[in-house]
Amino acid sequence: QVQLVESGGGLVQAGGSLRLSCAASGRTFSSYSVGWFRQAPGKEREFVAAISKSGGTTYYPDSMKGRFTVSRDNAKSTVYLQMNSLKPEDTAIYYCAATTGWGNLGNVQEYTYWGQGTQVTVSS
Repeated sequence: QVQLVESGGGLVQAGGSLRLSCAASGRTFSSYSVGWFRQAPGKEREFVAAISKSGGTTYYPDSMKGRFTVSRDNAKSTVYLQMNSLKPEDTAIYYCAATTGWGNLGNVQEYTYWGQGTQVTVSS
């Protein structure tokens, strides 16, 4: 079992950057692939990025490529999401999630464990 805690959200102007962190408890963090999702009011939860257990492979939807970068430090049991050139439409609650599975990491239902989320607000 793993517990996830996101941090790093906040208010930023359009064009700015934020780095989110997802800190995990437990001794087997390297057994989990981790994904980032976001949810804006009235919208479904949306896939943002994911990273494999070792960190060797990353996944992004086409809409996120080039602005968002996911990375991890297994020694610190932490996954990061670097977000650049932020836009008002990036405003949402951002969640990290973990899975031991080998399925589609862009699928919400693939994940067993979820953090509580961190709010990101981008002003125009």
